[in-house]
Amino acid sequence: MDQEELTQRLTVAAREHIPSGSAIAEKAMAKVLKEHGFNGRSSWLKSNFSMLVEEVQIRAFAIYLASQAPAADIAFREVLGPLLPARPSKSQFFEMLEDNFQAIDRFFLGLGQGRKARAGSAMEYVIASLISRLGYPYTPQAKIDGQPDFLFPSVEHFNKMAMDCVIFTVKRTLRERWRQIVTEGSKGLQFFLATIDENVATKELSIMKNHRVWMVVPKDVKANCYPKIPNVLSFEEFLSQHLDPAMTRWKKNGVI
Repeated sequence: MDQEELTQRLTVAAREHIPSGSAIAEKAMAKVLKEHGFNGRSSWLKSNFSMLVEEVQIRAFAIYLASQAPAADIAFREVLGPLLPARPSKSQFFEMLEDNFQAIDRFFLGLGQGRKARAGSAMEYVIASLISRLGYPYTPQAKIDGQPDFLFPSVEHFNKMAMDCVIFTVKRTLRERWRQIVTEGSKGLQFFLATIDENVATKELSIMKNHRVWMVVPKDVKANCYPKIPNVLSFEEFLSQHLDPAMTRWKKNGVI
């Protein structure tokens, strides 16, 4: 068995025993809401949106780490175990590890990349869950000019009146990736980008403002990292200043 095939077999075996990102996020959300004694009130969700985005992600990451080690153990036993003799000596065990170091190294690299992917999906899940609980209508992953994560209130309304819609995308960290969202519905009036990135440069934020992009972050991130940046909103401000007024307008005009 070559090293590439061995890496693939290890990865497949481990993934079978690690819950999906959405399943992990759902479990984390349930735990956090229970700990805070959530009783179904929409007003509480709106007031604590930032806190929930942050806490659920932290809890989801902890759940993922807890499931990762036993999943890797199963993968090693299933895939690497048959490479050893029935009663291996210490020397034979370590020789097997040395012989297959490249495959094992790539396997662990893949686990690290998987953590990043699941972190991103956890953030998108918690926002989708909260938005749905609050009753905001949207089309997920709408195929317009691009594919934003949330298109409020619907892709049907976007096709009729694009500038009346709210285009909302989630990216846990930004770097240069924010630039792609201006193609995700370029006919829209403005764009909202949710993130927890604490290191977006002032220059980049200024360029974002010129492209009609608002950055939406937890309120403590705004207070600590972007207190005077005009196009940075907390999640609570996004709801009260943009999405709620849009809901009132859509209802008045018979859109929803």
